[in-house]
Amino acid sequence: MSMNPLLEVLLDRQSVKFVQAPGPDAVQLDLILQAAMRAPDHGAVRPWRFKLIPRQHVPMLVDLAIQAGQAAGKPMPDFKITKWRAWLARVPLVIAIACRPDPSGRIREQESLLSVGTAVMNMLNAAHALGLAGFWSTGMGTYLDGVAEALGFDALDERFMGYLALGTPIEQPGPVIRPDYREFVTEWQPSPEFSA
Repeated sequence: MSMNPLLEVLLDRQSVKFVQAPGPDAVQLDLILQAAMRAPDHGAVRPWRFKLIPRQHVPMLVDLAIQAGQAAGKPMPDFKITKWRAWLARVPLVIAIACRPDPSGRIREQESLLSVGTAVMNMLNAAHALGLAGFWSTGMGTYLDGVAEALGFDALDERFMGYLALGTPIEQPGPVIRPDYREFVTEWQPSPEFSA
């Protein structure tokens, strides 16, 4: 039995941290962001917030994280700074990710966070289908005060969730051994009081 091409793409995708130019062109980026808009969204909250950070501004993300760490009394170790700079040196596009939960409080914040996570997964799948690759990182000061605001997010109303690096793999990734889904799946058996 031949596999559906869409399933083949989904089952073949993996995160790739080290990417380089070319990144997505305008048409590809449009498709990637359209895929994000297909995420489940209970209550039509539209919680997704994305900031595009083009290549010329990407190195500044490390400086931003360094400053936020110093301000918080949590200076970044030199080895981590070096590691971040080496990683970002060739990344052509970073998308900063945030969630704006339902301002009315009618839809729980958790559902909006899940919607943003699903949107990012759609973006990763779309990038992979287009021959690109991506990596979602919660490093570089994601959880430090001041980073979200410096990126233009509203610290009161929006939850910063990290960065998505997109580009062309520097090296083709090798195969990844995935866990057997059966280790995580059980069949629910209702208690006798629920039986018909």
